Amino acid sequence: MDFDLDGDLAAVLDLAGDIFADLATLDRVVRVENDENGFDRTLWRTLADAGLLGVALPEAAGGAGLGMLGLAAVLEQQGRRVAPVPVWPVVTAALTIARFGTPEQVRAWLPRVLDGSAPITSALEESTGAAGLTGTRTPTGLSLTGELLSVPAAREAAALLVQARLDDGTTAMAIVPTGGAGLTTTGLAATSRESRAAVRCDGVVVETANLLPADGTEVLTWARRRARVALSALQTGVCEEALRVTAEYTSQREQFGRPLSTNQAVAVRAADAYLDTEAIRLTTQRAAWLMDTGQEDAAETAALVAKWWASRAGLRVVHATQHLHGGIGADVDYPVHRYFLWGRQIAFSLGAADATAAALGDRLDRAPRIGA
Repeated sequence: MDFDLDGDLAAVLDLAGDIFADLATLDRVVRVENDENGFDRTLWRTLADAGLLGVALPEAAGGAGLGMLGLAAVLEQQGRRVAPVPVWPVVTAALTIARFGTPEQVRAWLPRVLDGSAPITSALEESTGAAGLTGTRTPTGLSLTGELLSVPAAREAAALLVQARLDDGTTAMAIVPTGGAGLTTTGLAATSRESRAAVRCDGVVVETANLLPADGTEVLTWARRRARVALSALQTGVCEEALRVTAEYTSQREQFGRPLSTNQAVAVRAADAYLDTEAIRLTTQRAAWLMDTGQEDAAETAALVAKWWASRAGLRVVHATQHLHGGIGADVDYPVHRYFLWGRQIAFSLGAADATAAALGDRLDRAPRIGA
């Protein structure tokens, strides 16, 4: 593949960069975290008005048709500003509905997602212990019971895209309006300080019209594949900007009469962080390109590779950039600390590095087996 962005993608990168730079200043981000529950409604409306929420969706669904590479361009710029808006979970949900939803579901939901008025967020995390939703079939659809431990922007969303285990052992994917009886949300203190909530369903009724007709396991795999790449793109921007800020700081901060950046240990660690950042970027772009060219089987492996780099190398980068700031890096109010928090949130979303490596190993038939 060609890693240079074409004209349309370069234009998206520039437009997103301008919007995030103007509206996601540090003061604004802090204010949104403290006063608006970690969801910037002004920025969200601006992204919608600019058409960036639909950049990845096919034109038939009202989008720009630029696919995952287009979404990656937007998310990279978001990561640079650690802007508190739920682009990746909402666009992932929209892509899933556009791909697997009925024409009626597409018409009912996607226009309002694209104009920013009714976001649908994805609840794609693996369930642990007794968590997760179970579904019982009813004459009119499903009845959902259970708890989702952490859902991005659940309190602001008009609906949730969820998975449910059915009595017959199959999986169903459903669009669940958040205003229905039996559904409650409880805000969480997320590492990244973005809006997240636990969701509880007590006999929530989902009508047949809001059930995706395709096999739930196939839909979930497809959606998680895109979510992993989206998170990796976001991590690319987080690491890029954290590294830029660190390079600037170590070049200006002097110790014993010379800039910190002239110390070999500082330079080598920064160089390692740069190589890690580039690895995240390139593996993410490759996975996105494979999806956009219809190579879904190869894309599944590539998405796991990208997410592994985003988790393992992403943590290395944000730890390094914080440490290279010395004592000031430990100040939770200093800007670089926010990149550290976002890097950790992304690293552990949809599977940390070890879990991702295990999933990747399951796909590699020729991988050496311990004891073989």
